[in-house]
Amino acid sequence: MTRFLIRRLLGAIPLLLGVAVLSFVFMQLAPGGPDALFARNARMSEEQLQAIRHNMGLDRPVPEQLVTWLGNILQGDLGISYTQYRPVSEAIWDVVPNTLLLMGTGMVLSLIAALLFGVLAARRQNGVFDLVASFVSYFGLAMPVFWFGLMLQLLFAVRLGWLPSAGMSSAGGGGFWDVARHLVLPAFTIAIGSIAGWSRYVRSSTIESLNQDYVRTARAKGMDEQRVLVGHVLRNALIPLVTVVGIDVPLYLTGAVLTETVFSWPGMGRLFFDALTVRDYPILMGILLLGAVLIVLGNLIADVLYGVLDPRISY
Repeated sequence: MTRFLIRRLLGAIPLLLGVAVLSFVFMQLAPGGPDALFARNARMSEEQLQAIRHNMGLDRPVPEQLVTWLGNILQGDLGISYTQYRPVSEAIWDVVPNTLLLMGTGMVLSLIAALLFGVLAARRQNGVFDLVASFVSYFGLAMPVFWFGLMLQLLFAVRLGWLPSAGMSSAGGGGFWDVARHLVLPAFTIAIGSIAGWSRYVRSSTIESLNQDYVRTARAKGMDEQRVLVGHVLRNALIPLVTVVGIDVPLYLTGAVLTETVFSWPGMGRLFFDALTVRDYPILMGILLLGAVLIVLGNLIADVLYGVLDPRISY
């Protein structure tokens, strides 16, 4: 296992390097940039603009800028934000805990609901619950995240007044229960798509496991149905789900951009949207690189969990 982990981590280095290079190239090709941003200030003279470009290294050739940026990344330096005038790593790490809280809550909610709905639908195959769960799943997969978030705001915040409509805490608040109340709507919004998709995977793998010989043997020996379901069926049914969860980690980052924007949640998604609006390219490149790291880690964790769930799998 140790050799496998080392080999996978070493293999991730060229992948992350390619993401960093492509991010830099695409940002260079994008319209606007720091020149257009700084030129909006009518009081800034041409000499001041050139001084800013020189201080940020923007007057050097593009290949030299790329090499310098890659060298700084190895030292943990992602550059300086064009709009916040502070290190990009500092701007990102200030909001990373908020995004991890939202993503973690959404993933836990998705896993619990997907396991519950998937197993119940499999045990009542083609029944009323299975048909209703299928309809809800297809609806969740087809529904735009931002629209669903707006509908939740309209119903639970505006019409019923049960939950806050936006933000992470109330003015003068910030306690556990205050943050939890603000977390409910965005967490459910970001989780709805995963619940719909993951529950179908759980249903299919559970039906397949229920028809295996070892399940019939366990039942023939008089084993309790709950022990059969948890100890034999569910453990094998989780293996396809682990694969899907590892692949869906980047989708949570994509959903976070829309969800955090709709609910004004101060996380990476909101930071990415704001940086995209003003063309703050260093922050955009930093978030893209961090997203690539999360994808690599998500797939690595999924591979490790294979061996935990199925002892027959070895590396």
